[in-house]
Amino acid sequence: MTTIEKRAVVLFAHGSRDPLWHKPMEAVAAQLSLGAPDLVVRCAYLELSQPDLATACLEIMEAGVRSISVLPLFLGVGRHAREDLPLLLEQLRKQHPQVLFALQPAVGEDPRLIQLLAQIAAE
Repeated sequence: MTTIEKRAVVLFAHGSRDPLWHKPMEAVAAQLSLGAPDLVVRCAYLELSQPDLATACLEIMEAGVRSISVLPLFLGVGRHAREDLPLLLEQLRKQHPQVLFALQPAVGEDPRLIQLLAQIAAE
């Protein structure tokens, strides 16, 4: 696979000043990287944490990747997932028309996650 053919996933979360808050996102990124070593994986945050989405995407693009999927790590689909993130992606699309940006549904909308959370709660 050439660099141009590589794909990337950005795990997008809210952000926090507390460094311990980042551990679950970083654990997901590490797990994903292990299972898909050809996939470029980065975390990005809306606020209070670095890198932000634009910075993470620029780093990916500098490596020659031209297909970036953004996965919102939000359980609830509030204003950030419905409004803020699509606006950020639209700005990136305008600034970088040579890159394919795909916005995935928030993880909280995935029935598999809902089922897993229910199983955990039932234990």
